[in-house]
Amino acid sequence: MIYHHIAINVPLAGGLLTYSHPEALPAGTRVAVPFTNKTVAGIVWQSGVTPTVDTRKILPVHTVFAHEAPLPESWRRLLEFTARYYHYPLGQAVAAALPQGLKEIRPAAQPEPPQFYTLNATGRQQTAPPAHHRKKQALWQALQSGSPAMPALKQLHPQAPKLVETWAAQGWISRHSAAAPVLQPSEHHLNPDQQAAAAAVSAASGSFRPFLLYGITGSGKTEVYFDVMAKVLAAGQQVLFLLPEINLTPQLLKRVQARFADVPTAVLHSQTAAGARTQDYLRARLGQAKLIIGTRLAVFTPLPDLGLIVVDEEHDTSFKQENELRYHARDLAVWRAQQAACPIILGSATPSLESWHKAHSGAYMLLELSRRAHTAAQLPQVQILDIRRLKLDNGFSTPALKLLHDNFRQGGLSLVYLNRRGFAPALFCSDCGHTFGCPRCSAKMVLHQRARQLRCHHCDYRQAIPRQCPDCGNQDLTAVGHGTQRVEETLRQALPQARIERVDRDSTANKNDWANLYRRISEHSIDILVGTQMLAKGHDFARLNLVLVLNADGSLYSADFRAPERLFAELMQVSGRAGRAESAGRVLIQTQLPDHPVFAAVQMQDYRRFADEALAERRLFAMPPYGFQAAIRADAPDIGTALQFLHDIKAEVAEQLPDTVSQMGPAPMLMVRLAERERAQLFLESPDRRALHQAVAQWLRLLQHHSHHKVRWSVDIDPQEV
Repeated sequence: MIYHHIAINVPLAGGLLTYSHPEALPAGTRVAVPFTNKTVAGIVWQSGVTPTVDTRKILPVHTVFAHEAPLPESWRRLLEFTARYYHYPLGQAVAAALPQGLKEIRPAAQPEPPQFYTLNATGRQQTAPPAHHRKKQALWQALQSGSPAMPALKQLHPQAPKLVETWAAQGWISRHSAAAPVLQPSEHHLNPDQQAAAAAVSAASGSFRPFLLYGITGSGKTEVYFDVMAKVLAAGQQVLFLLPEINLTPQLLKRVQARFADVPTAVLHSQTAAGARTQDYLRARLGQAKLIIGTRLAVFTPLPDLGLIVVDEEHDTSFKQENELRYHARDLAVWRAQQAACPIILGSATPSLESWHKAHSGAYMLLELSRRAHTAAQLPQVQILDIRRLKLDNGFSTPALKLLHDNFRQGGLSLVYLNRRGFAPALFCSDCGHTFGCPRCSAKMVLHQRARQLRCHHCDYRQAIPRQCPDCGNQDLTAVGHGTQRVEETLRQALPQARIERVDRDSTANKNDWANLYRRISEHSIDILVGTQMLAKGHDFARLNLVLVLNADGSLYSADFRAPERLFAELMQVSGRAGRAESAGRVLIQTQLPDHPVFAAVQMQDYRRFADEALAERRLFAMPPYGFQAAIRADAPDIGTALQFLHDIKAEVAEQLPDTVSQMGPAPMLMVRLAERERAQLFLESPDRRALHQAVAQWLRLLQHHSHHKVRWSVDIDPQEV
């Protein structure tokens, strides 16, 4: 028998278990193996190992999925690094990185190699379809001018498979597998800044070079991406394009389809059906898909011909996974680019302070786009409105409502931005002061008026709106604060003729909601958008010329040291939606803290000013990027148990820590109670990354030794929340 180390989804420190098989199995092979009383999927990590246990206790491999291509060594090295850096069991990290179809104990259907079609010499002698058959003629012209694959042909004519089969039977069509797609020239002409940025990245082809593409909002970063991508794709290599959120993909995919119609593309995000996601994953693995677009989990996609990585909106916190395997996709993307010896572009109008610091220390090359791509477009005029002494109508000041009225009469498109969905953030009794909190979390229940519900936005607990106060019986319950639903209702009363559309997680739950929204905006059938952070980034609405920001101060009251950075990015991104075409843009930000430096920097549209001041403050306190952090968290039915668990280990580990590592806490988390569990945390901090990881390893050893049946714990490296 040959013995193998196999990675399976179990919380073991090493992450690998030993199994036997009569033959040596190639590393990366998918198998089904017995574990406890069930059969589970696993990945062969090493064959020909020497067992460290009695061989009579070693179980055999049940099934070998030999028809599936093994996962490559580069992918296994990526997962080993991820598990090691984030201090997570290797088997569980592997399971987190695989699509659902490869975690099951049945064979995965293998995708057929893509076929490309073109008119052969006989076909070119035939008469083209008549002009009044527009779709049929477009299909014929595509076959005459290039070698498109069937998905691209279906975009031109829904009956493309049938027509191509008919023409092939007549001997007019040639089929073949193409190593590199034929790319049509771009209709967009890059300005000098864009040309310089694209040329710098292209010059680094075939070698690892990280670039920070800092471009003001509307400066055309996407066209720079596309120009570099076109060269890589034309050479037959693959491109990994990472986006922070799913809602950015519809508009981008439309642009991708227009620019790269003949390129086999895979789209990987959490709302893709499990079967389709597995197939796209395998197409990418086999090199069939050349352009891979996805959210953070797509960073783990095995790519044999990787030639370029693009991380758009690199500052976005959505790239950080906040549970289980707590990885940062942007940071892993940089590691992958180094592994693949290819360039990587990190793009943003408001780069993370970590990336900005690396650009100025020489680790990244800084590329700048300092003007808007549309020649007539200018940066918006930003006004900071002090509302401390102003009377508000459901969150709106009189100047704000006047601006909305005037812009509506002039035919402009307005965006009212409030990063809080629901009707109101709280419901309370005006007689006794009772507030309706979530029974499972230390959070207020949010009023959703149309659904007639109170909802917890943290654990999704829901209940019907109560008819009376449970403490005093008062039936006059008051909605406090403003959410997007209440703002929408207020605007419908203030501007009854305006066509208003609310855009938040509640209103865009269905698959086609975003496509319908873009269509209605392009048809000029919306006058005012009311939206949350979903509308703040990545979208390009040419008519949008007025942005109004309500309740901009909320995050500044947070204890999180990153709160000002996040608010600045949020305000710059949402401000950047205005004035991206001919119409001049205007932004009005209502605030009760008008003297805060964040608002001064936003008003000046000056990222450098903000970054320099914020980094000076971070340096003073040795905070990231000048120091490194890890969070040790514990949760239990009561906070006392969680705190004591961390206290006990802190005392034991203190004598073993490197001198450069300090321990802060433990203390209750800002939101103590979540989903009926109470949470505490402790931070490890050090200016030395290696020393920090040594300290985390010491903690892990003791956490595993001090297991407590009531306590769950986790480790978060480079935490993004406090």
